[in-house]
Amino acid sequence: MTSIALTQFSHGGGCGCKIAPGLLAEILSRAPQGLVPPQLMVGLETSDDAAVYRLNDTQALVATTDFFTPIVDDPRDFGRIAATNALSDIYAMGGTPILALALVGMPIAKLPPEVIGQILAGGAEVCRDAGIPIAGGHSIDLLEPIYGLVALGLVHPDRVRRNADGQAGDVLVLGKPLGVGILSAALKKGLLGEAGYAQMLRHTTQLNRVGATLGGLAGVHAMTDVTGFGLAGHLLEVCRGSKLDAQVDLARLPLIDEAVAFARDGVVTGASARNWAACGAEVNWPTDAPAWTQALVTDPQTSGGLLVSCAPDAVDKVLAAFQQAGFAQAGVIGRLTPAAQAHAPRLSFQ
Repeated sequence: MTSIALTQFSHGGGCGCKIAPGLLAEILSRAPQGLVPPQLMVGLETSDDAAVYRLNDTQALVATTDFFTPIVDDPRDFGRIAATNALSDIYAMGGTPILALALVGMPIAKLPPEVIGQILAGGAEVCRDAGIPIAGGHSIDLLEPIYGLVALGLVHPDRVRRNADGQAGDVLVLGKPLGVGILSAALKKGLLGEAGYAQMLRHTTQLNRVGATLGGLAGVHAMTDVTGFGLAGHLLEVCRGSKLDAQVDLARLPLIDEAVAFARDGVVTGASARNWAACGAEVNWPTDAPAWTQALVTDPQTSGGLLVSCAPDAVDKVLAAFQQAGFAQAGVIGRLTPAAQAHAPRLSFQ
């Protein structure tokens, strides 16, 4: 079983295999407008992390799905990372997951049942840790292995935290360090050692369950998780939805040390350049910043950290919640500011 490298089957792993942001926007623009019932609190309008449907005065249903091709070779680890990533979207809305359905696509002729079983076991392990069942799912025979979840959760309607509700003057807090995509690129090149792999697993399998706590804090206005479009891409979604600009201090970004070393040596993902192509026109980038730092802010994160927009007087509570939940590198990275141009929100790195 261990002789099979899962990444050999995939053209791009983890959240790095997302459709490029520009192409995705074009595809969605061609889709017909669907029904928008009054109970739908969050839908397609701001590219948020999950849909939210009001059930009654005290409950709203949070629904999302996420799946991808292998980012690591070990089948159990692949299942754990994919499940953690899928559940993150529930937490990013301020919700608590209640159940999941498995999405499984495998090249049956190339992967033995025991390998596929280990992928499913890894996903089930994470769901047990989150306190929810995998209550069903769907499987198909596919050329590339994919695994993920449909995740359902609950949240009080007043605690829904959209990505589009930031306020001018808000402080930005990031929960996990950047660099997972770079570590995955190093892994595919055979450059990632045991210590780097352990770092990668630690961050990608850490559940963002603190999101349910953050959603209940006064002063927390907006929230999202940083995944395939990188920090720059997902923060721009906050800016566009909130009609604000953002300023980020490069020196304050939490980074994975080994990822920094690889980035300095030019080991980055192709998706990083793709992300920059999609968002670079809306980014003010300092001319004196080292080139490798740009790769980190556009690095596709798989199971990345929560990005929180909160009032200045709520920062201490937000950081305390992250610390108590085990997010040791969580920190302030910048702030939201009034938009300089009404229809062109921009992101500035300093």
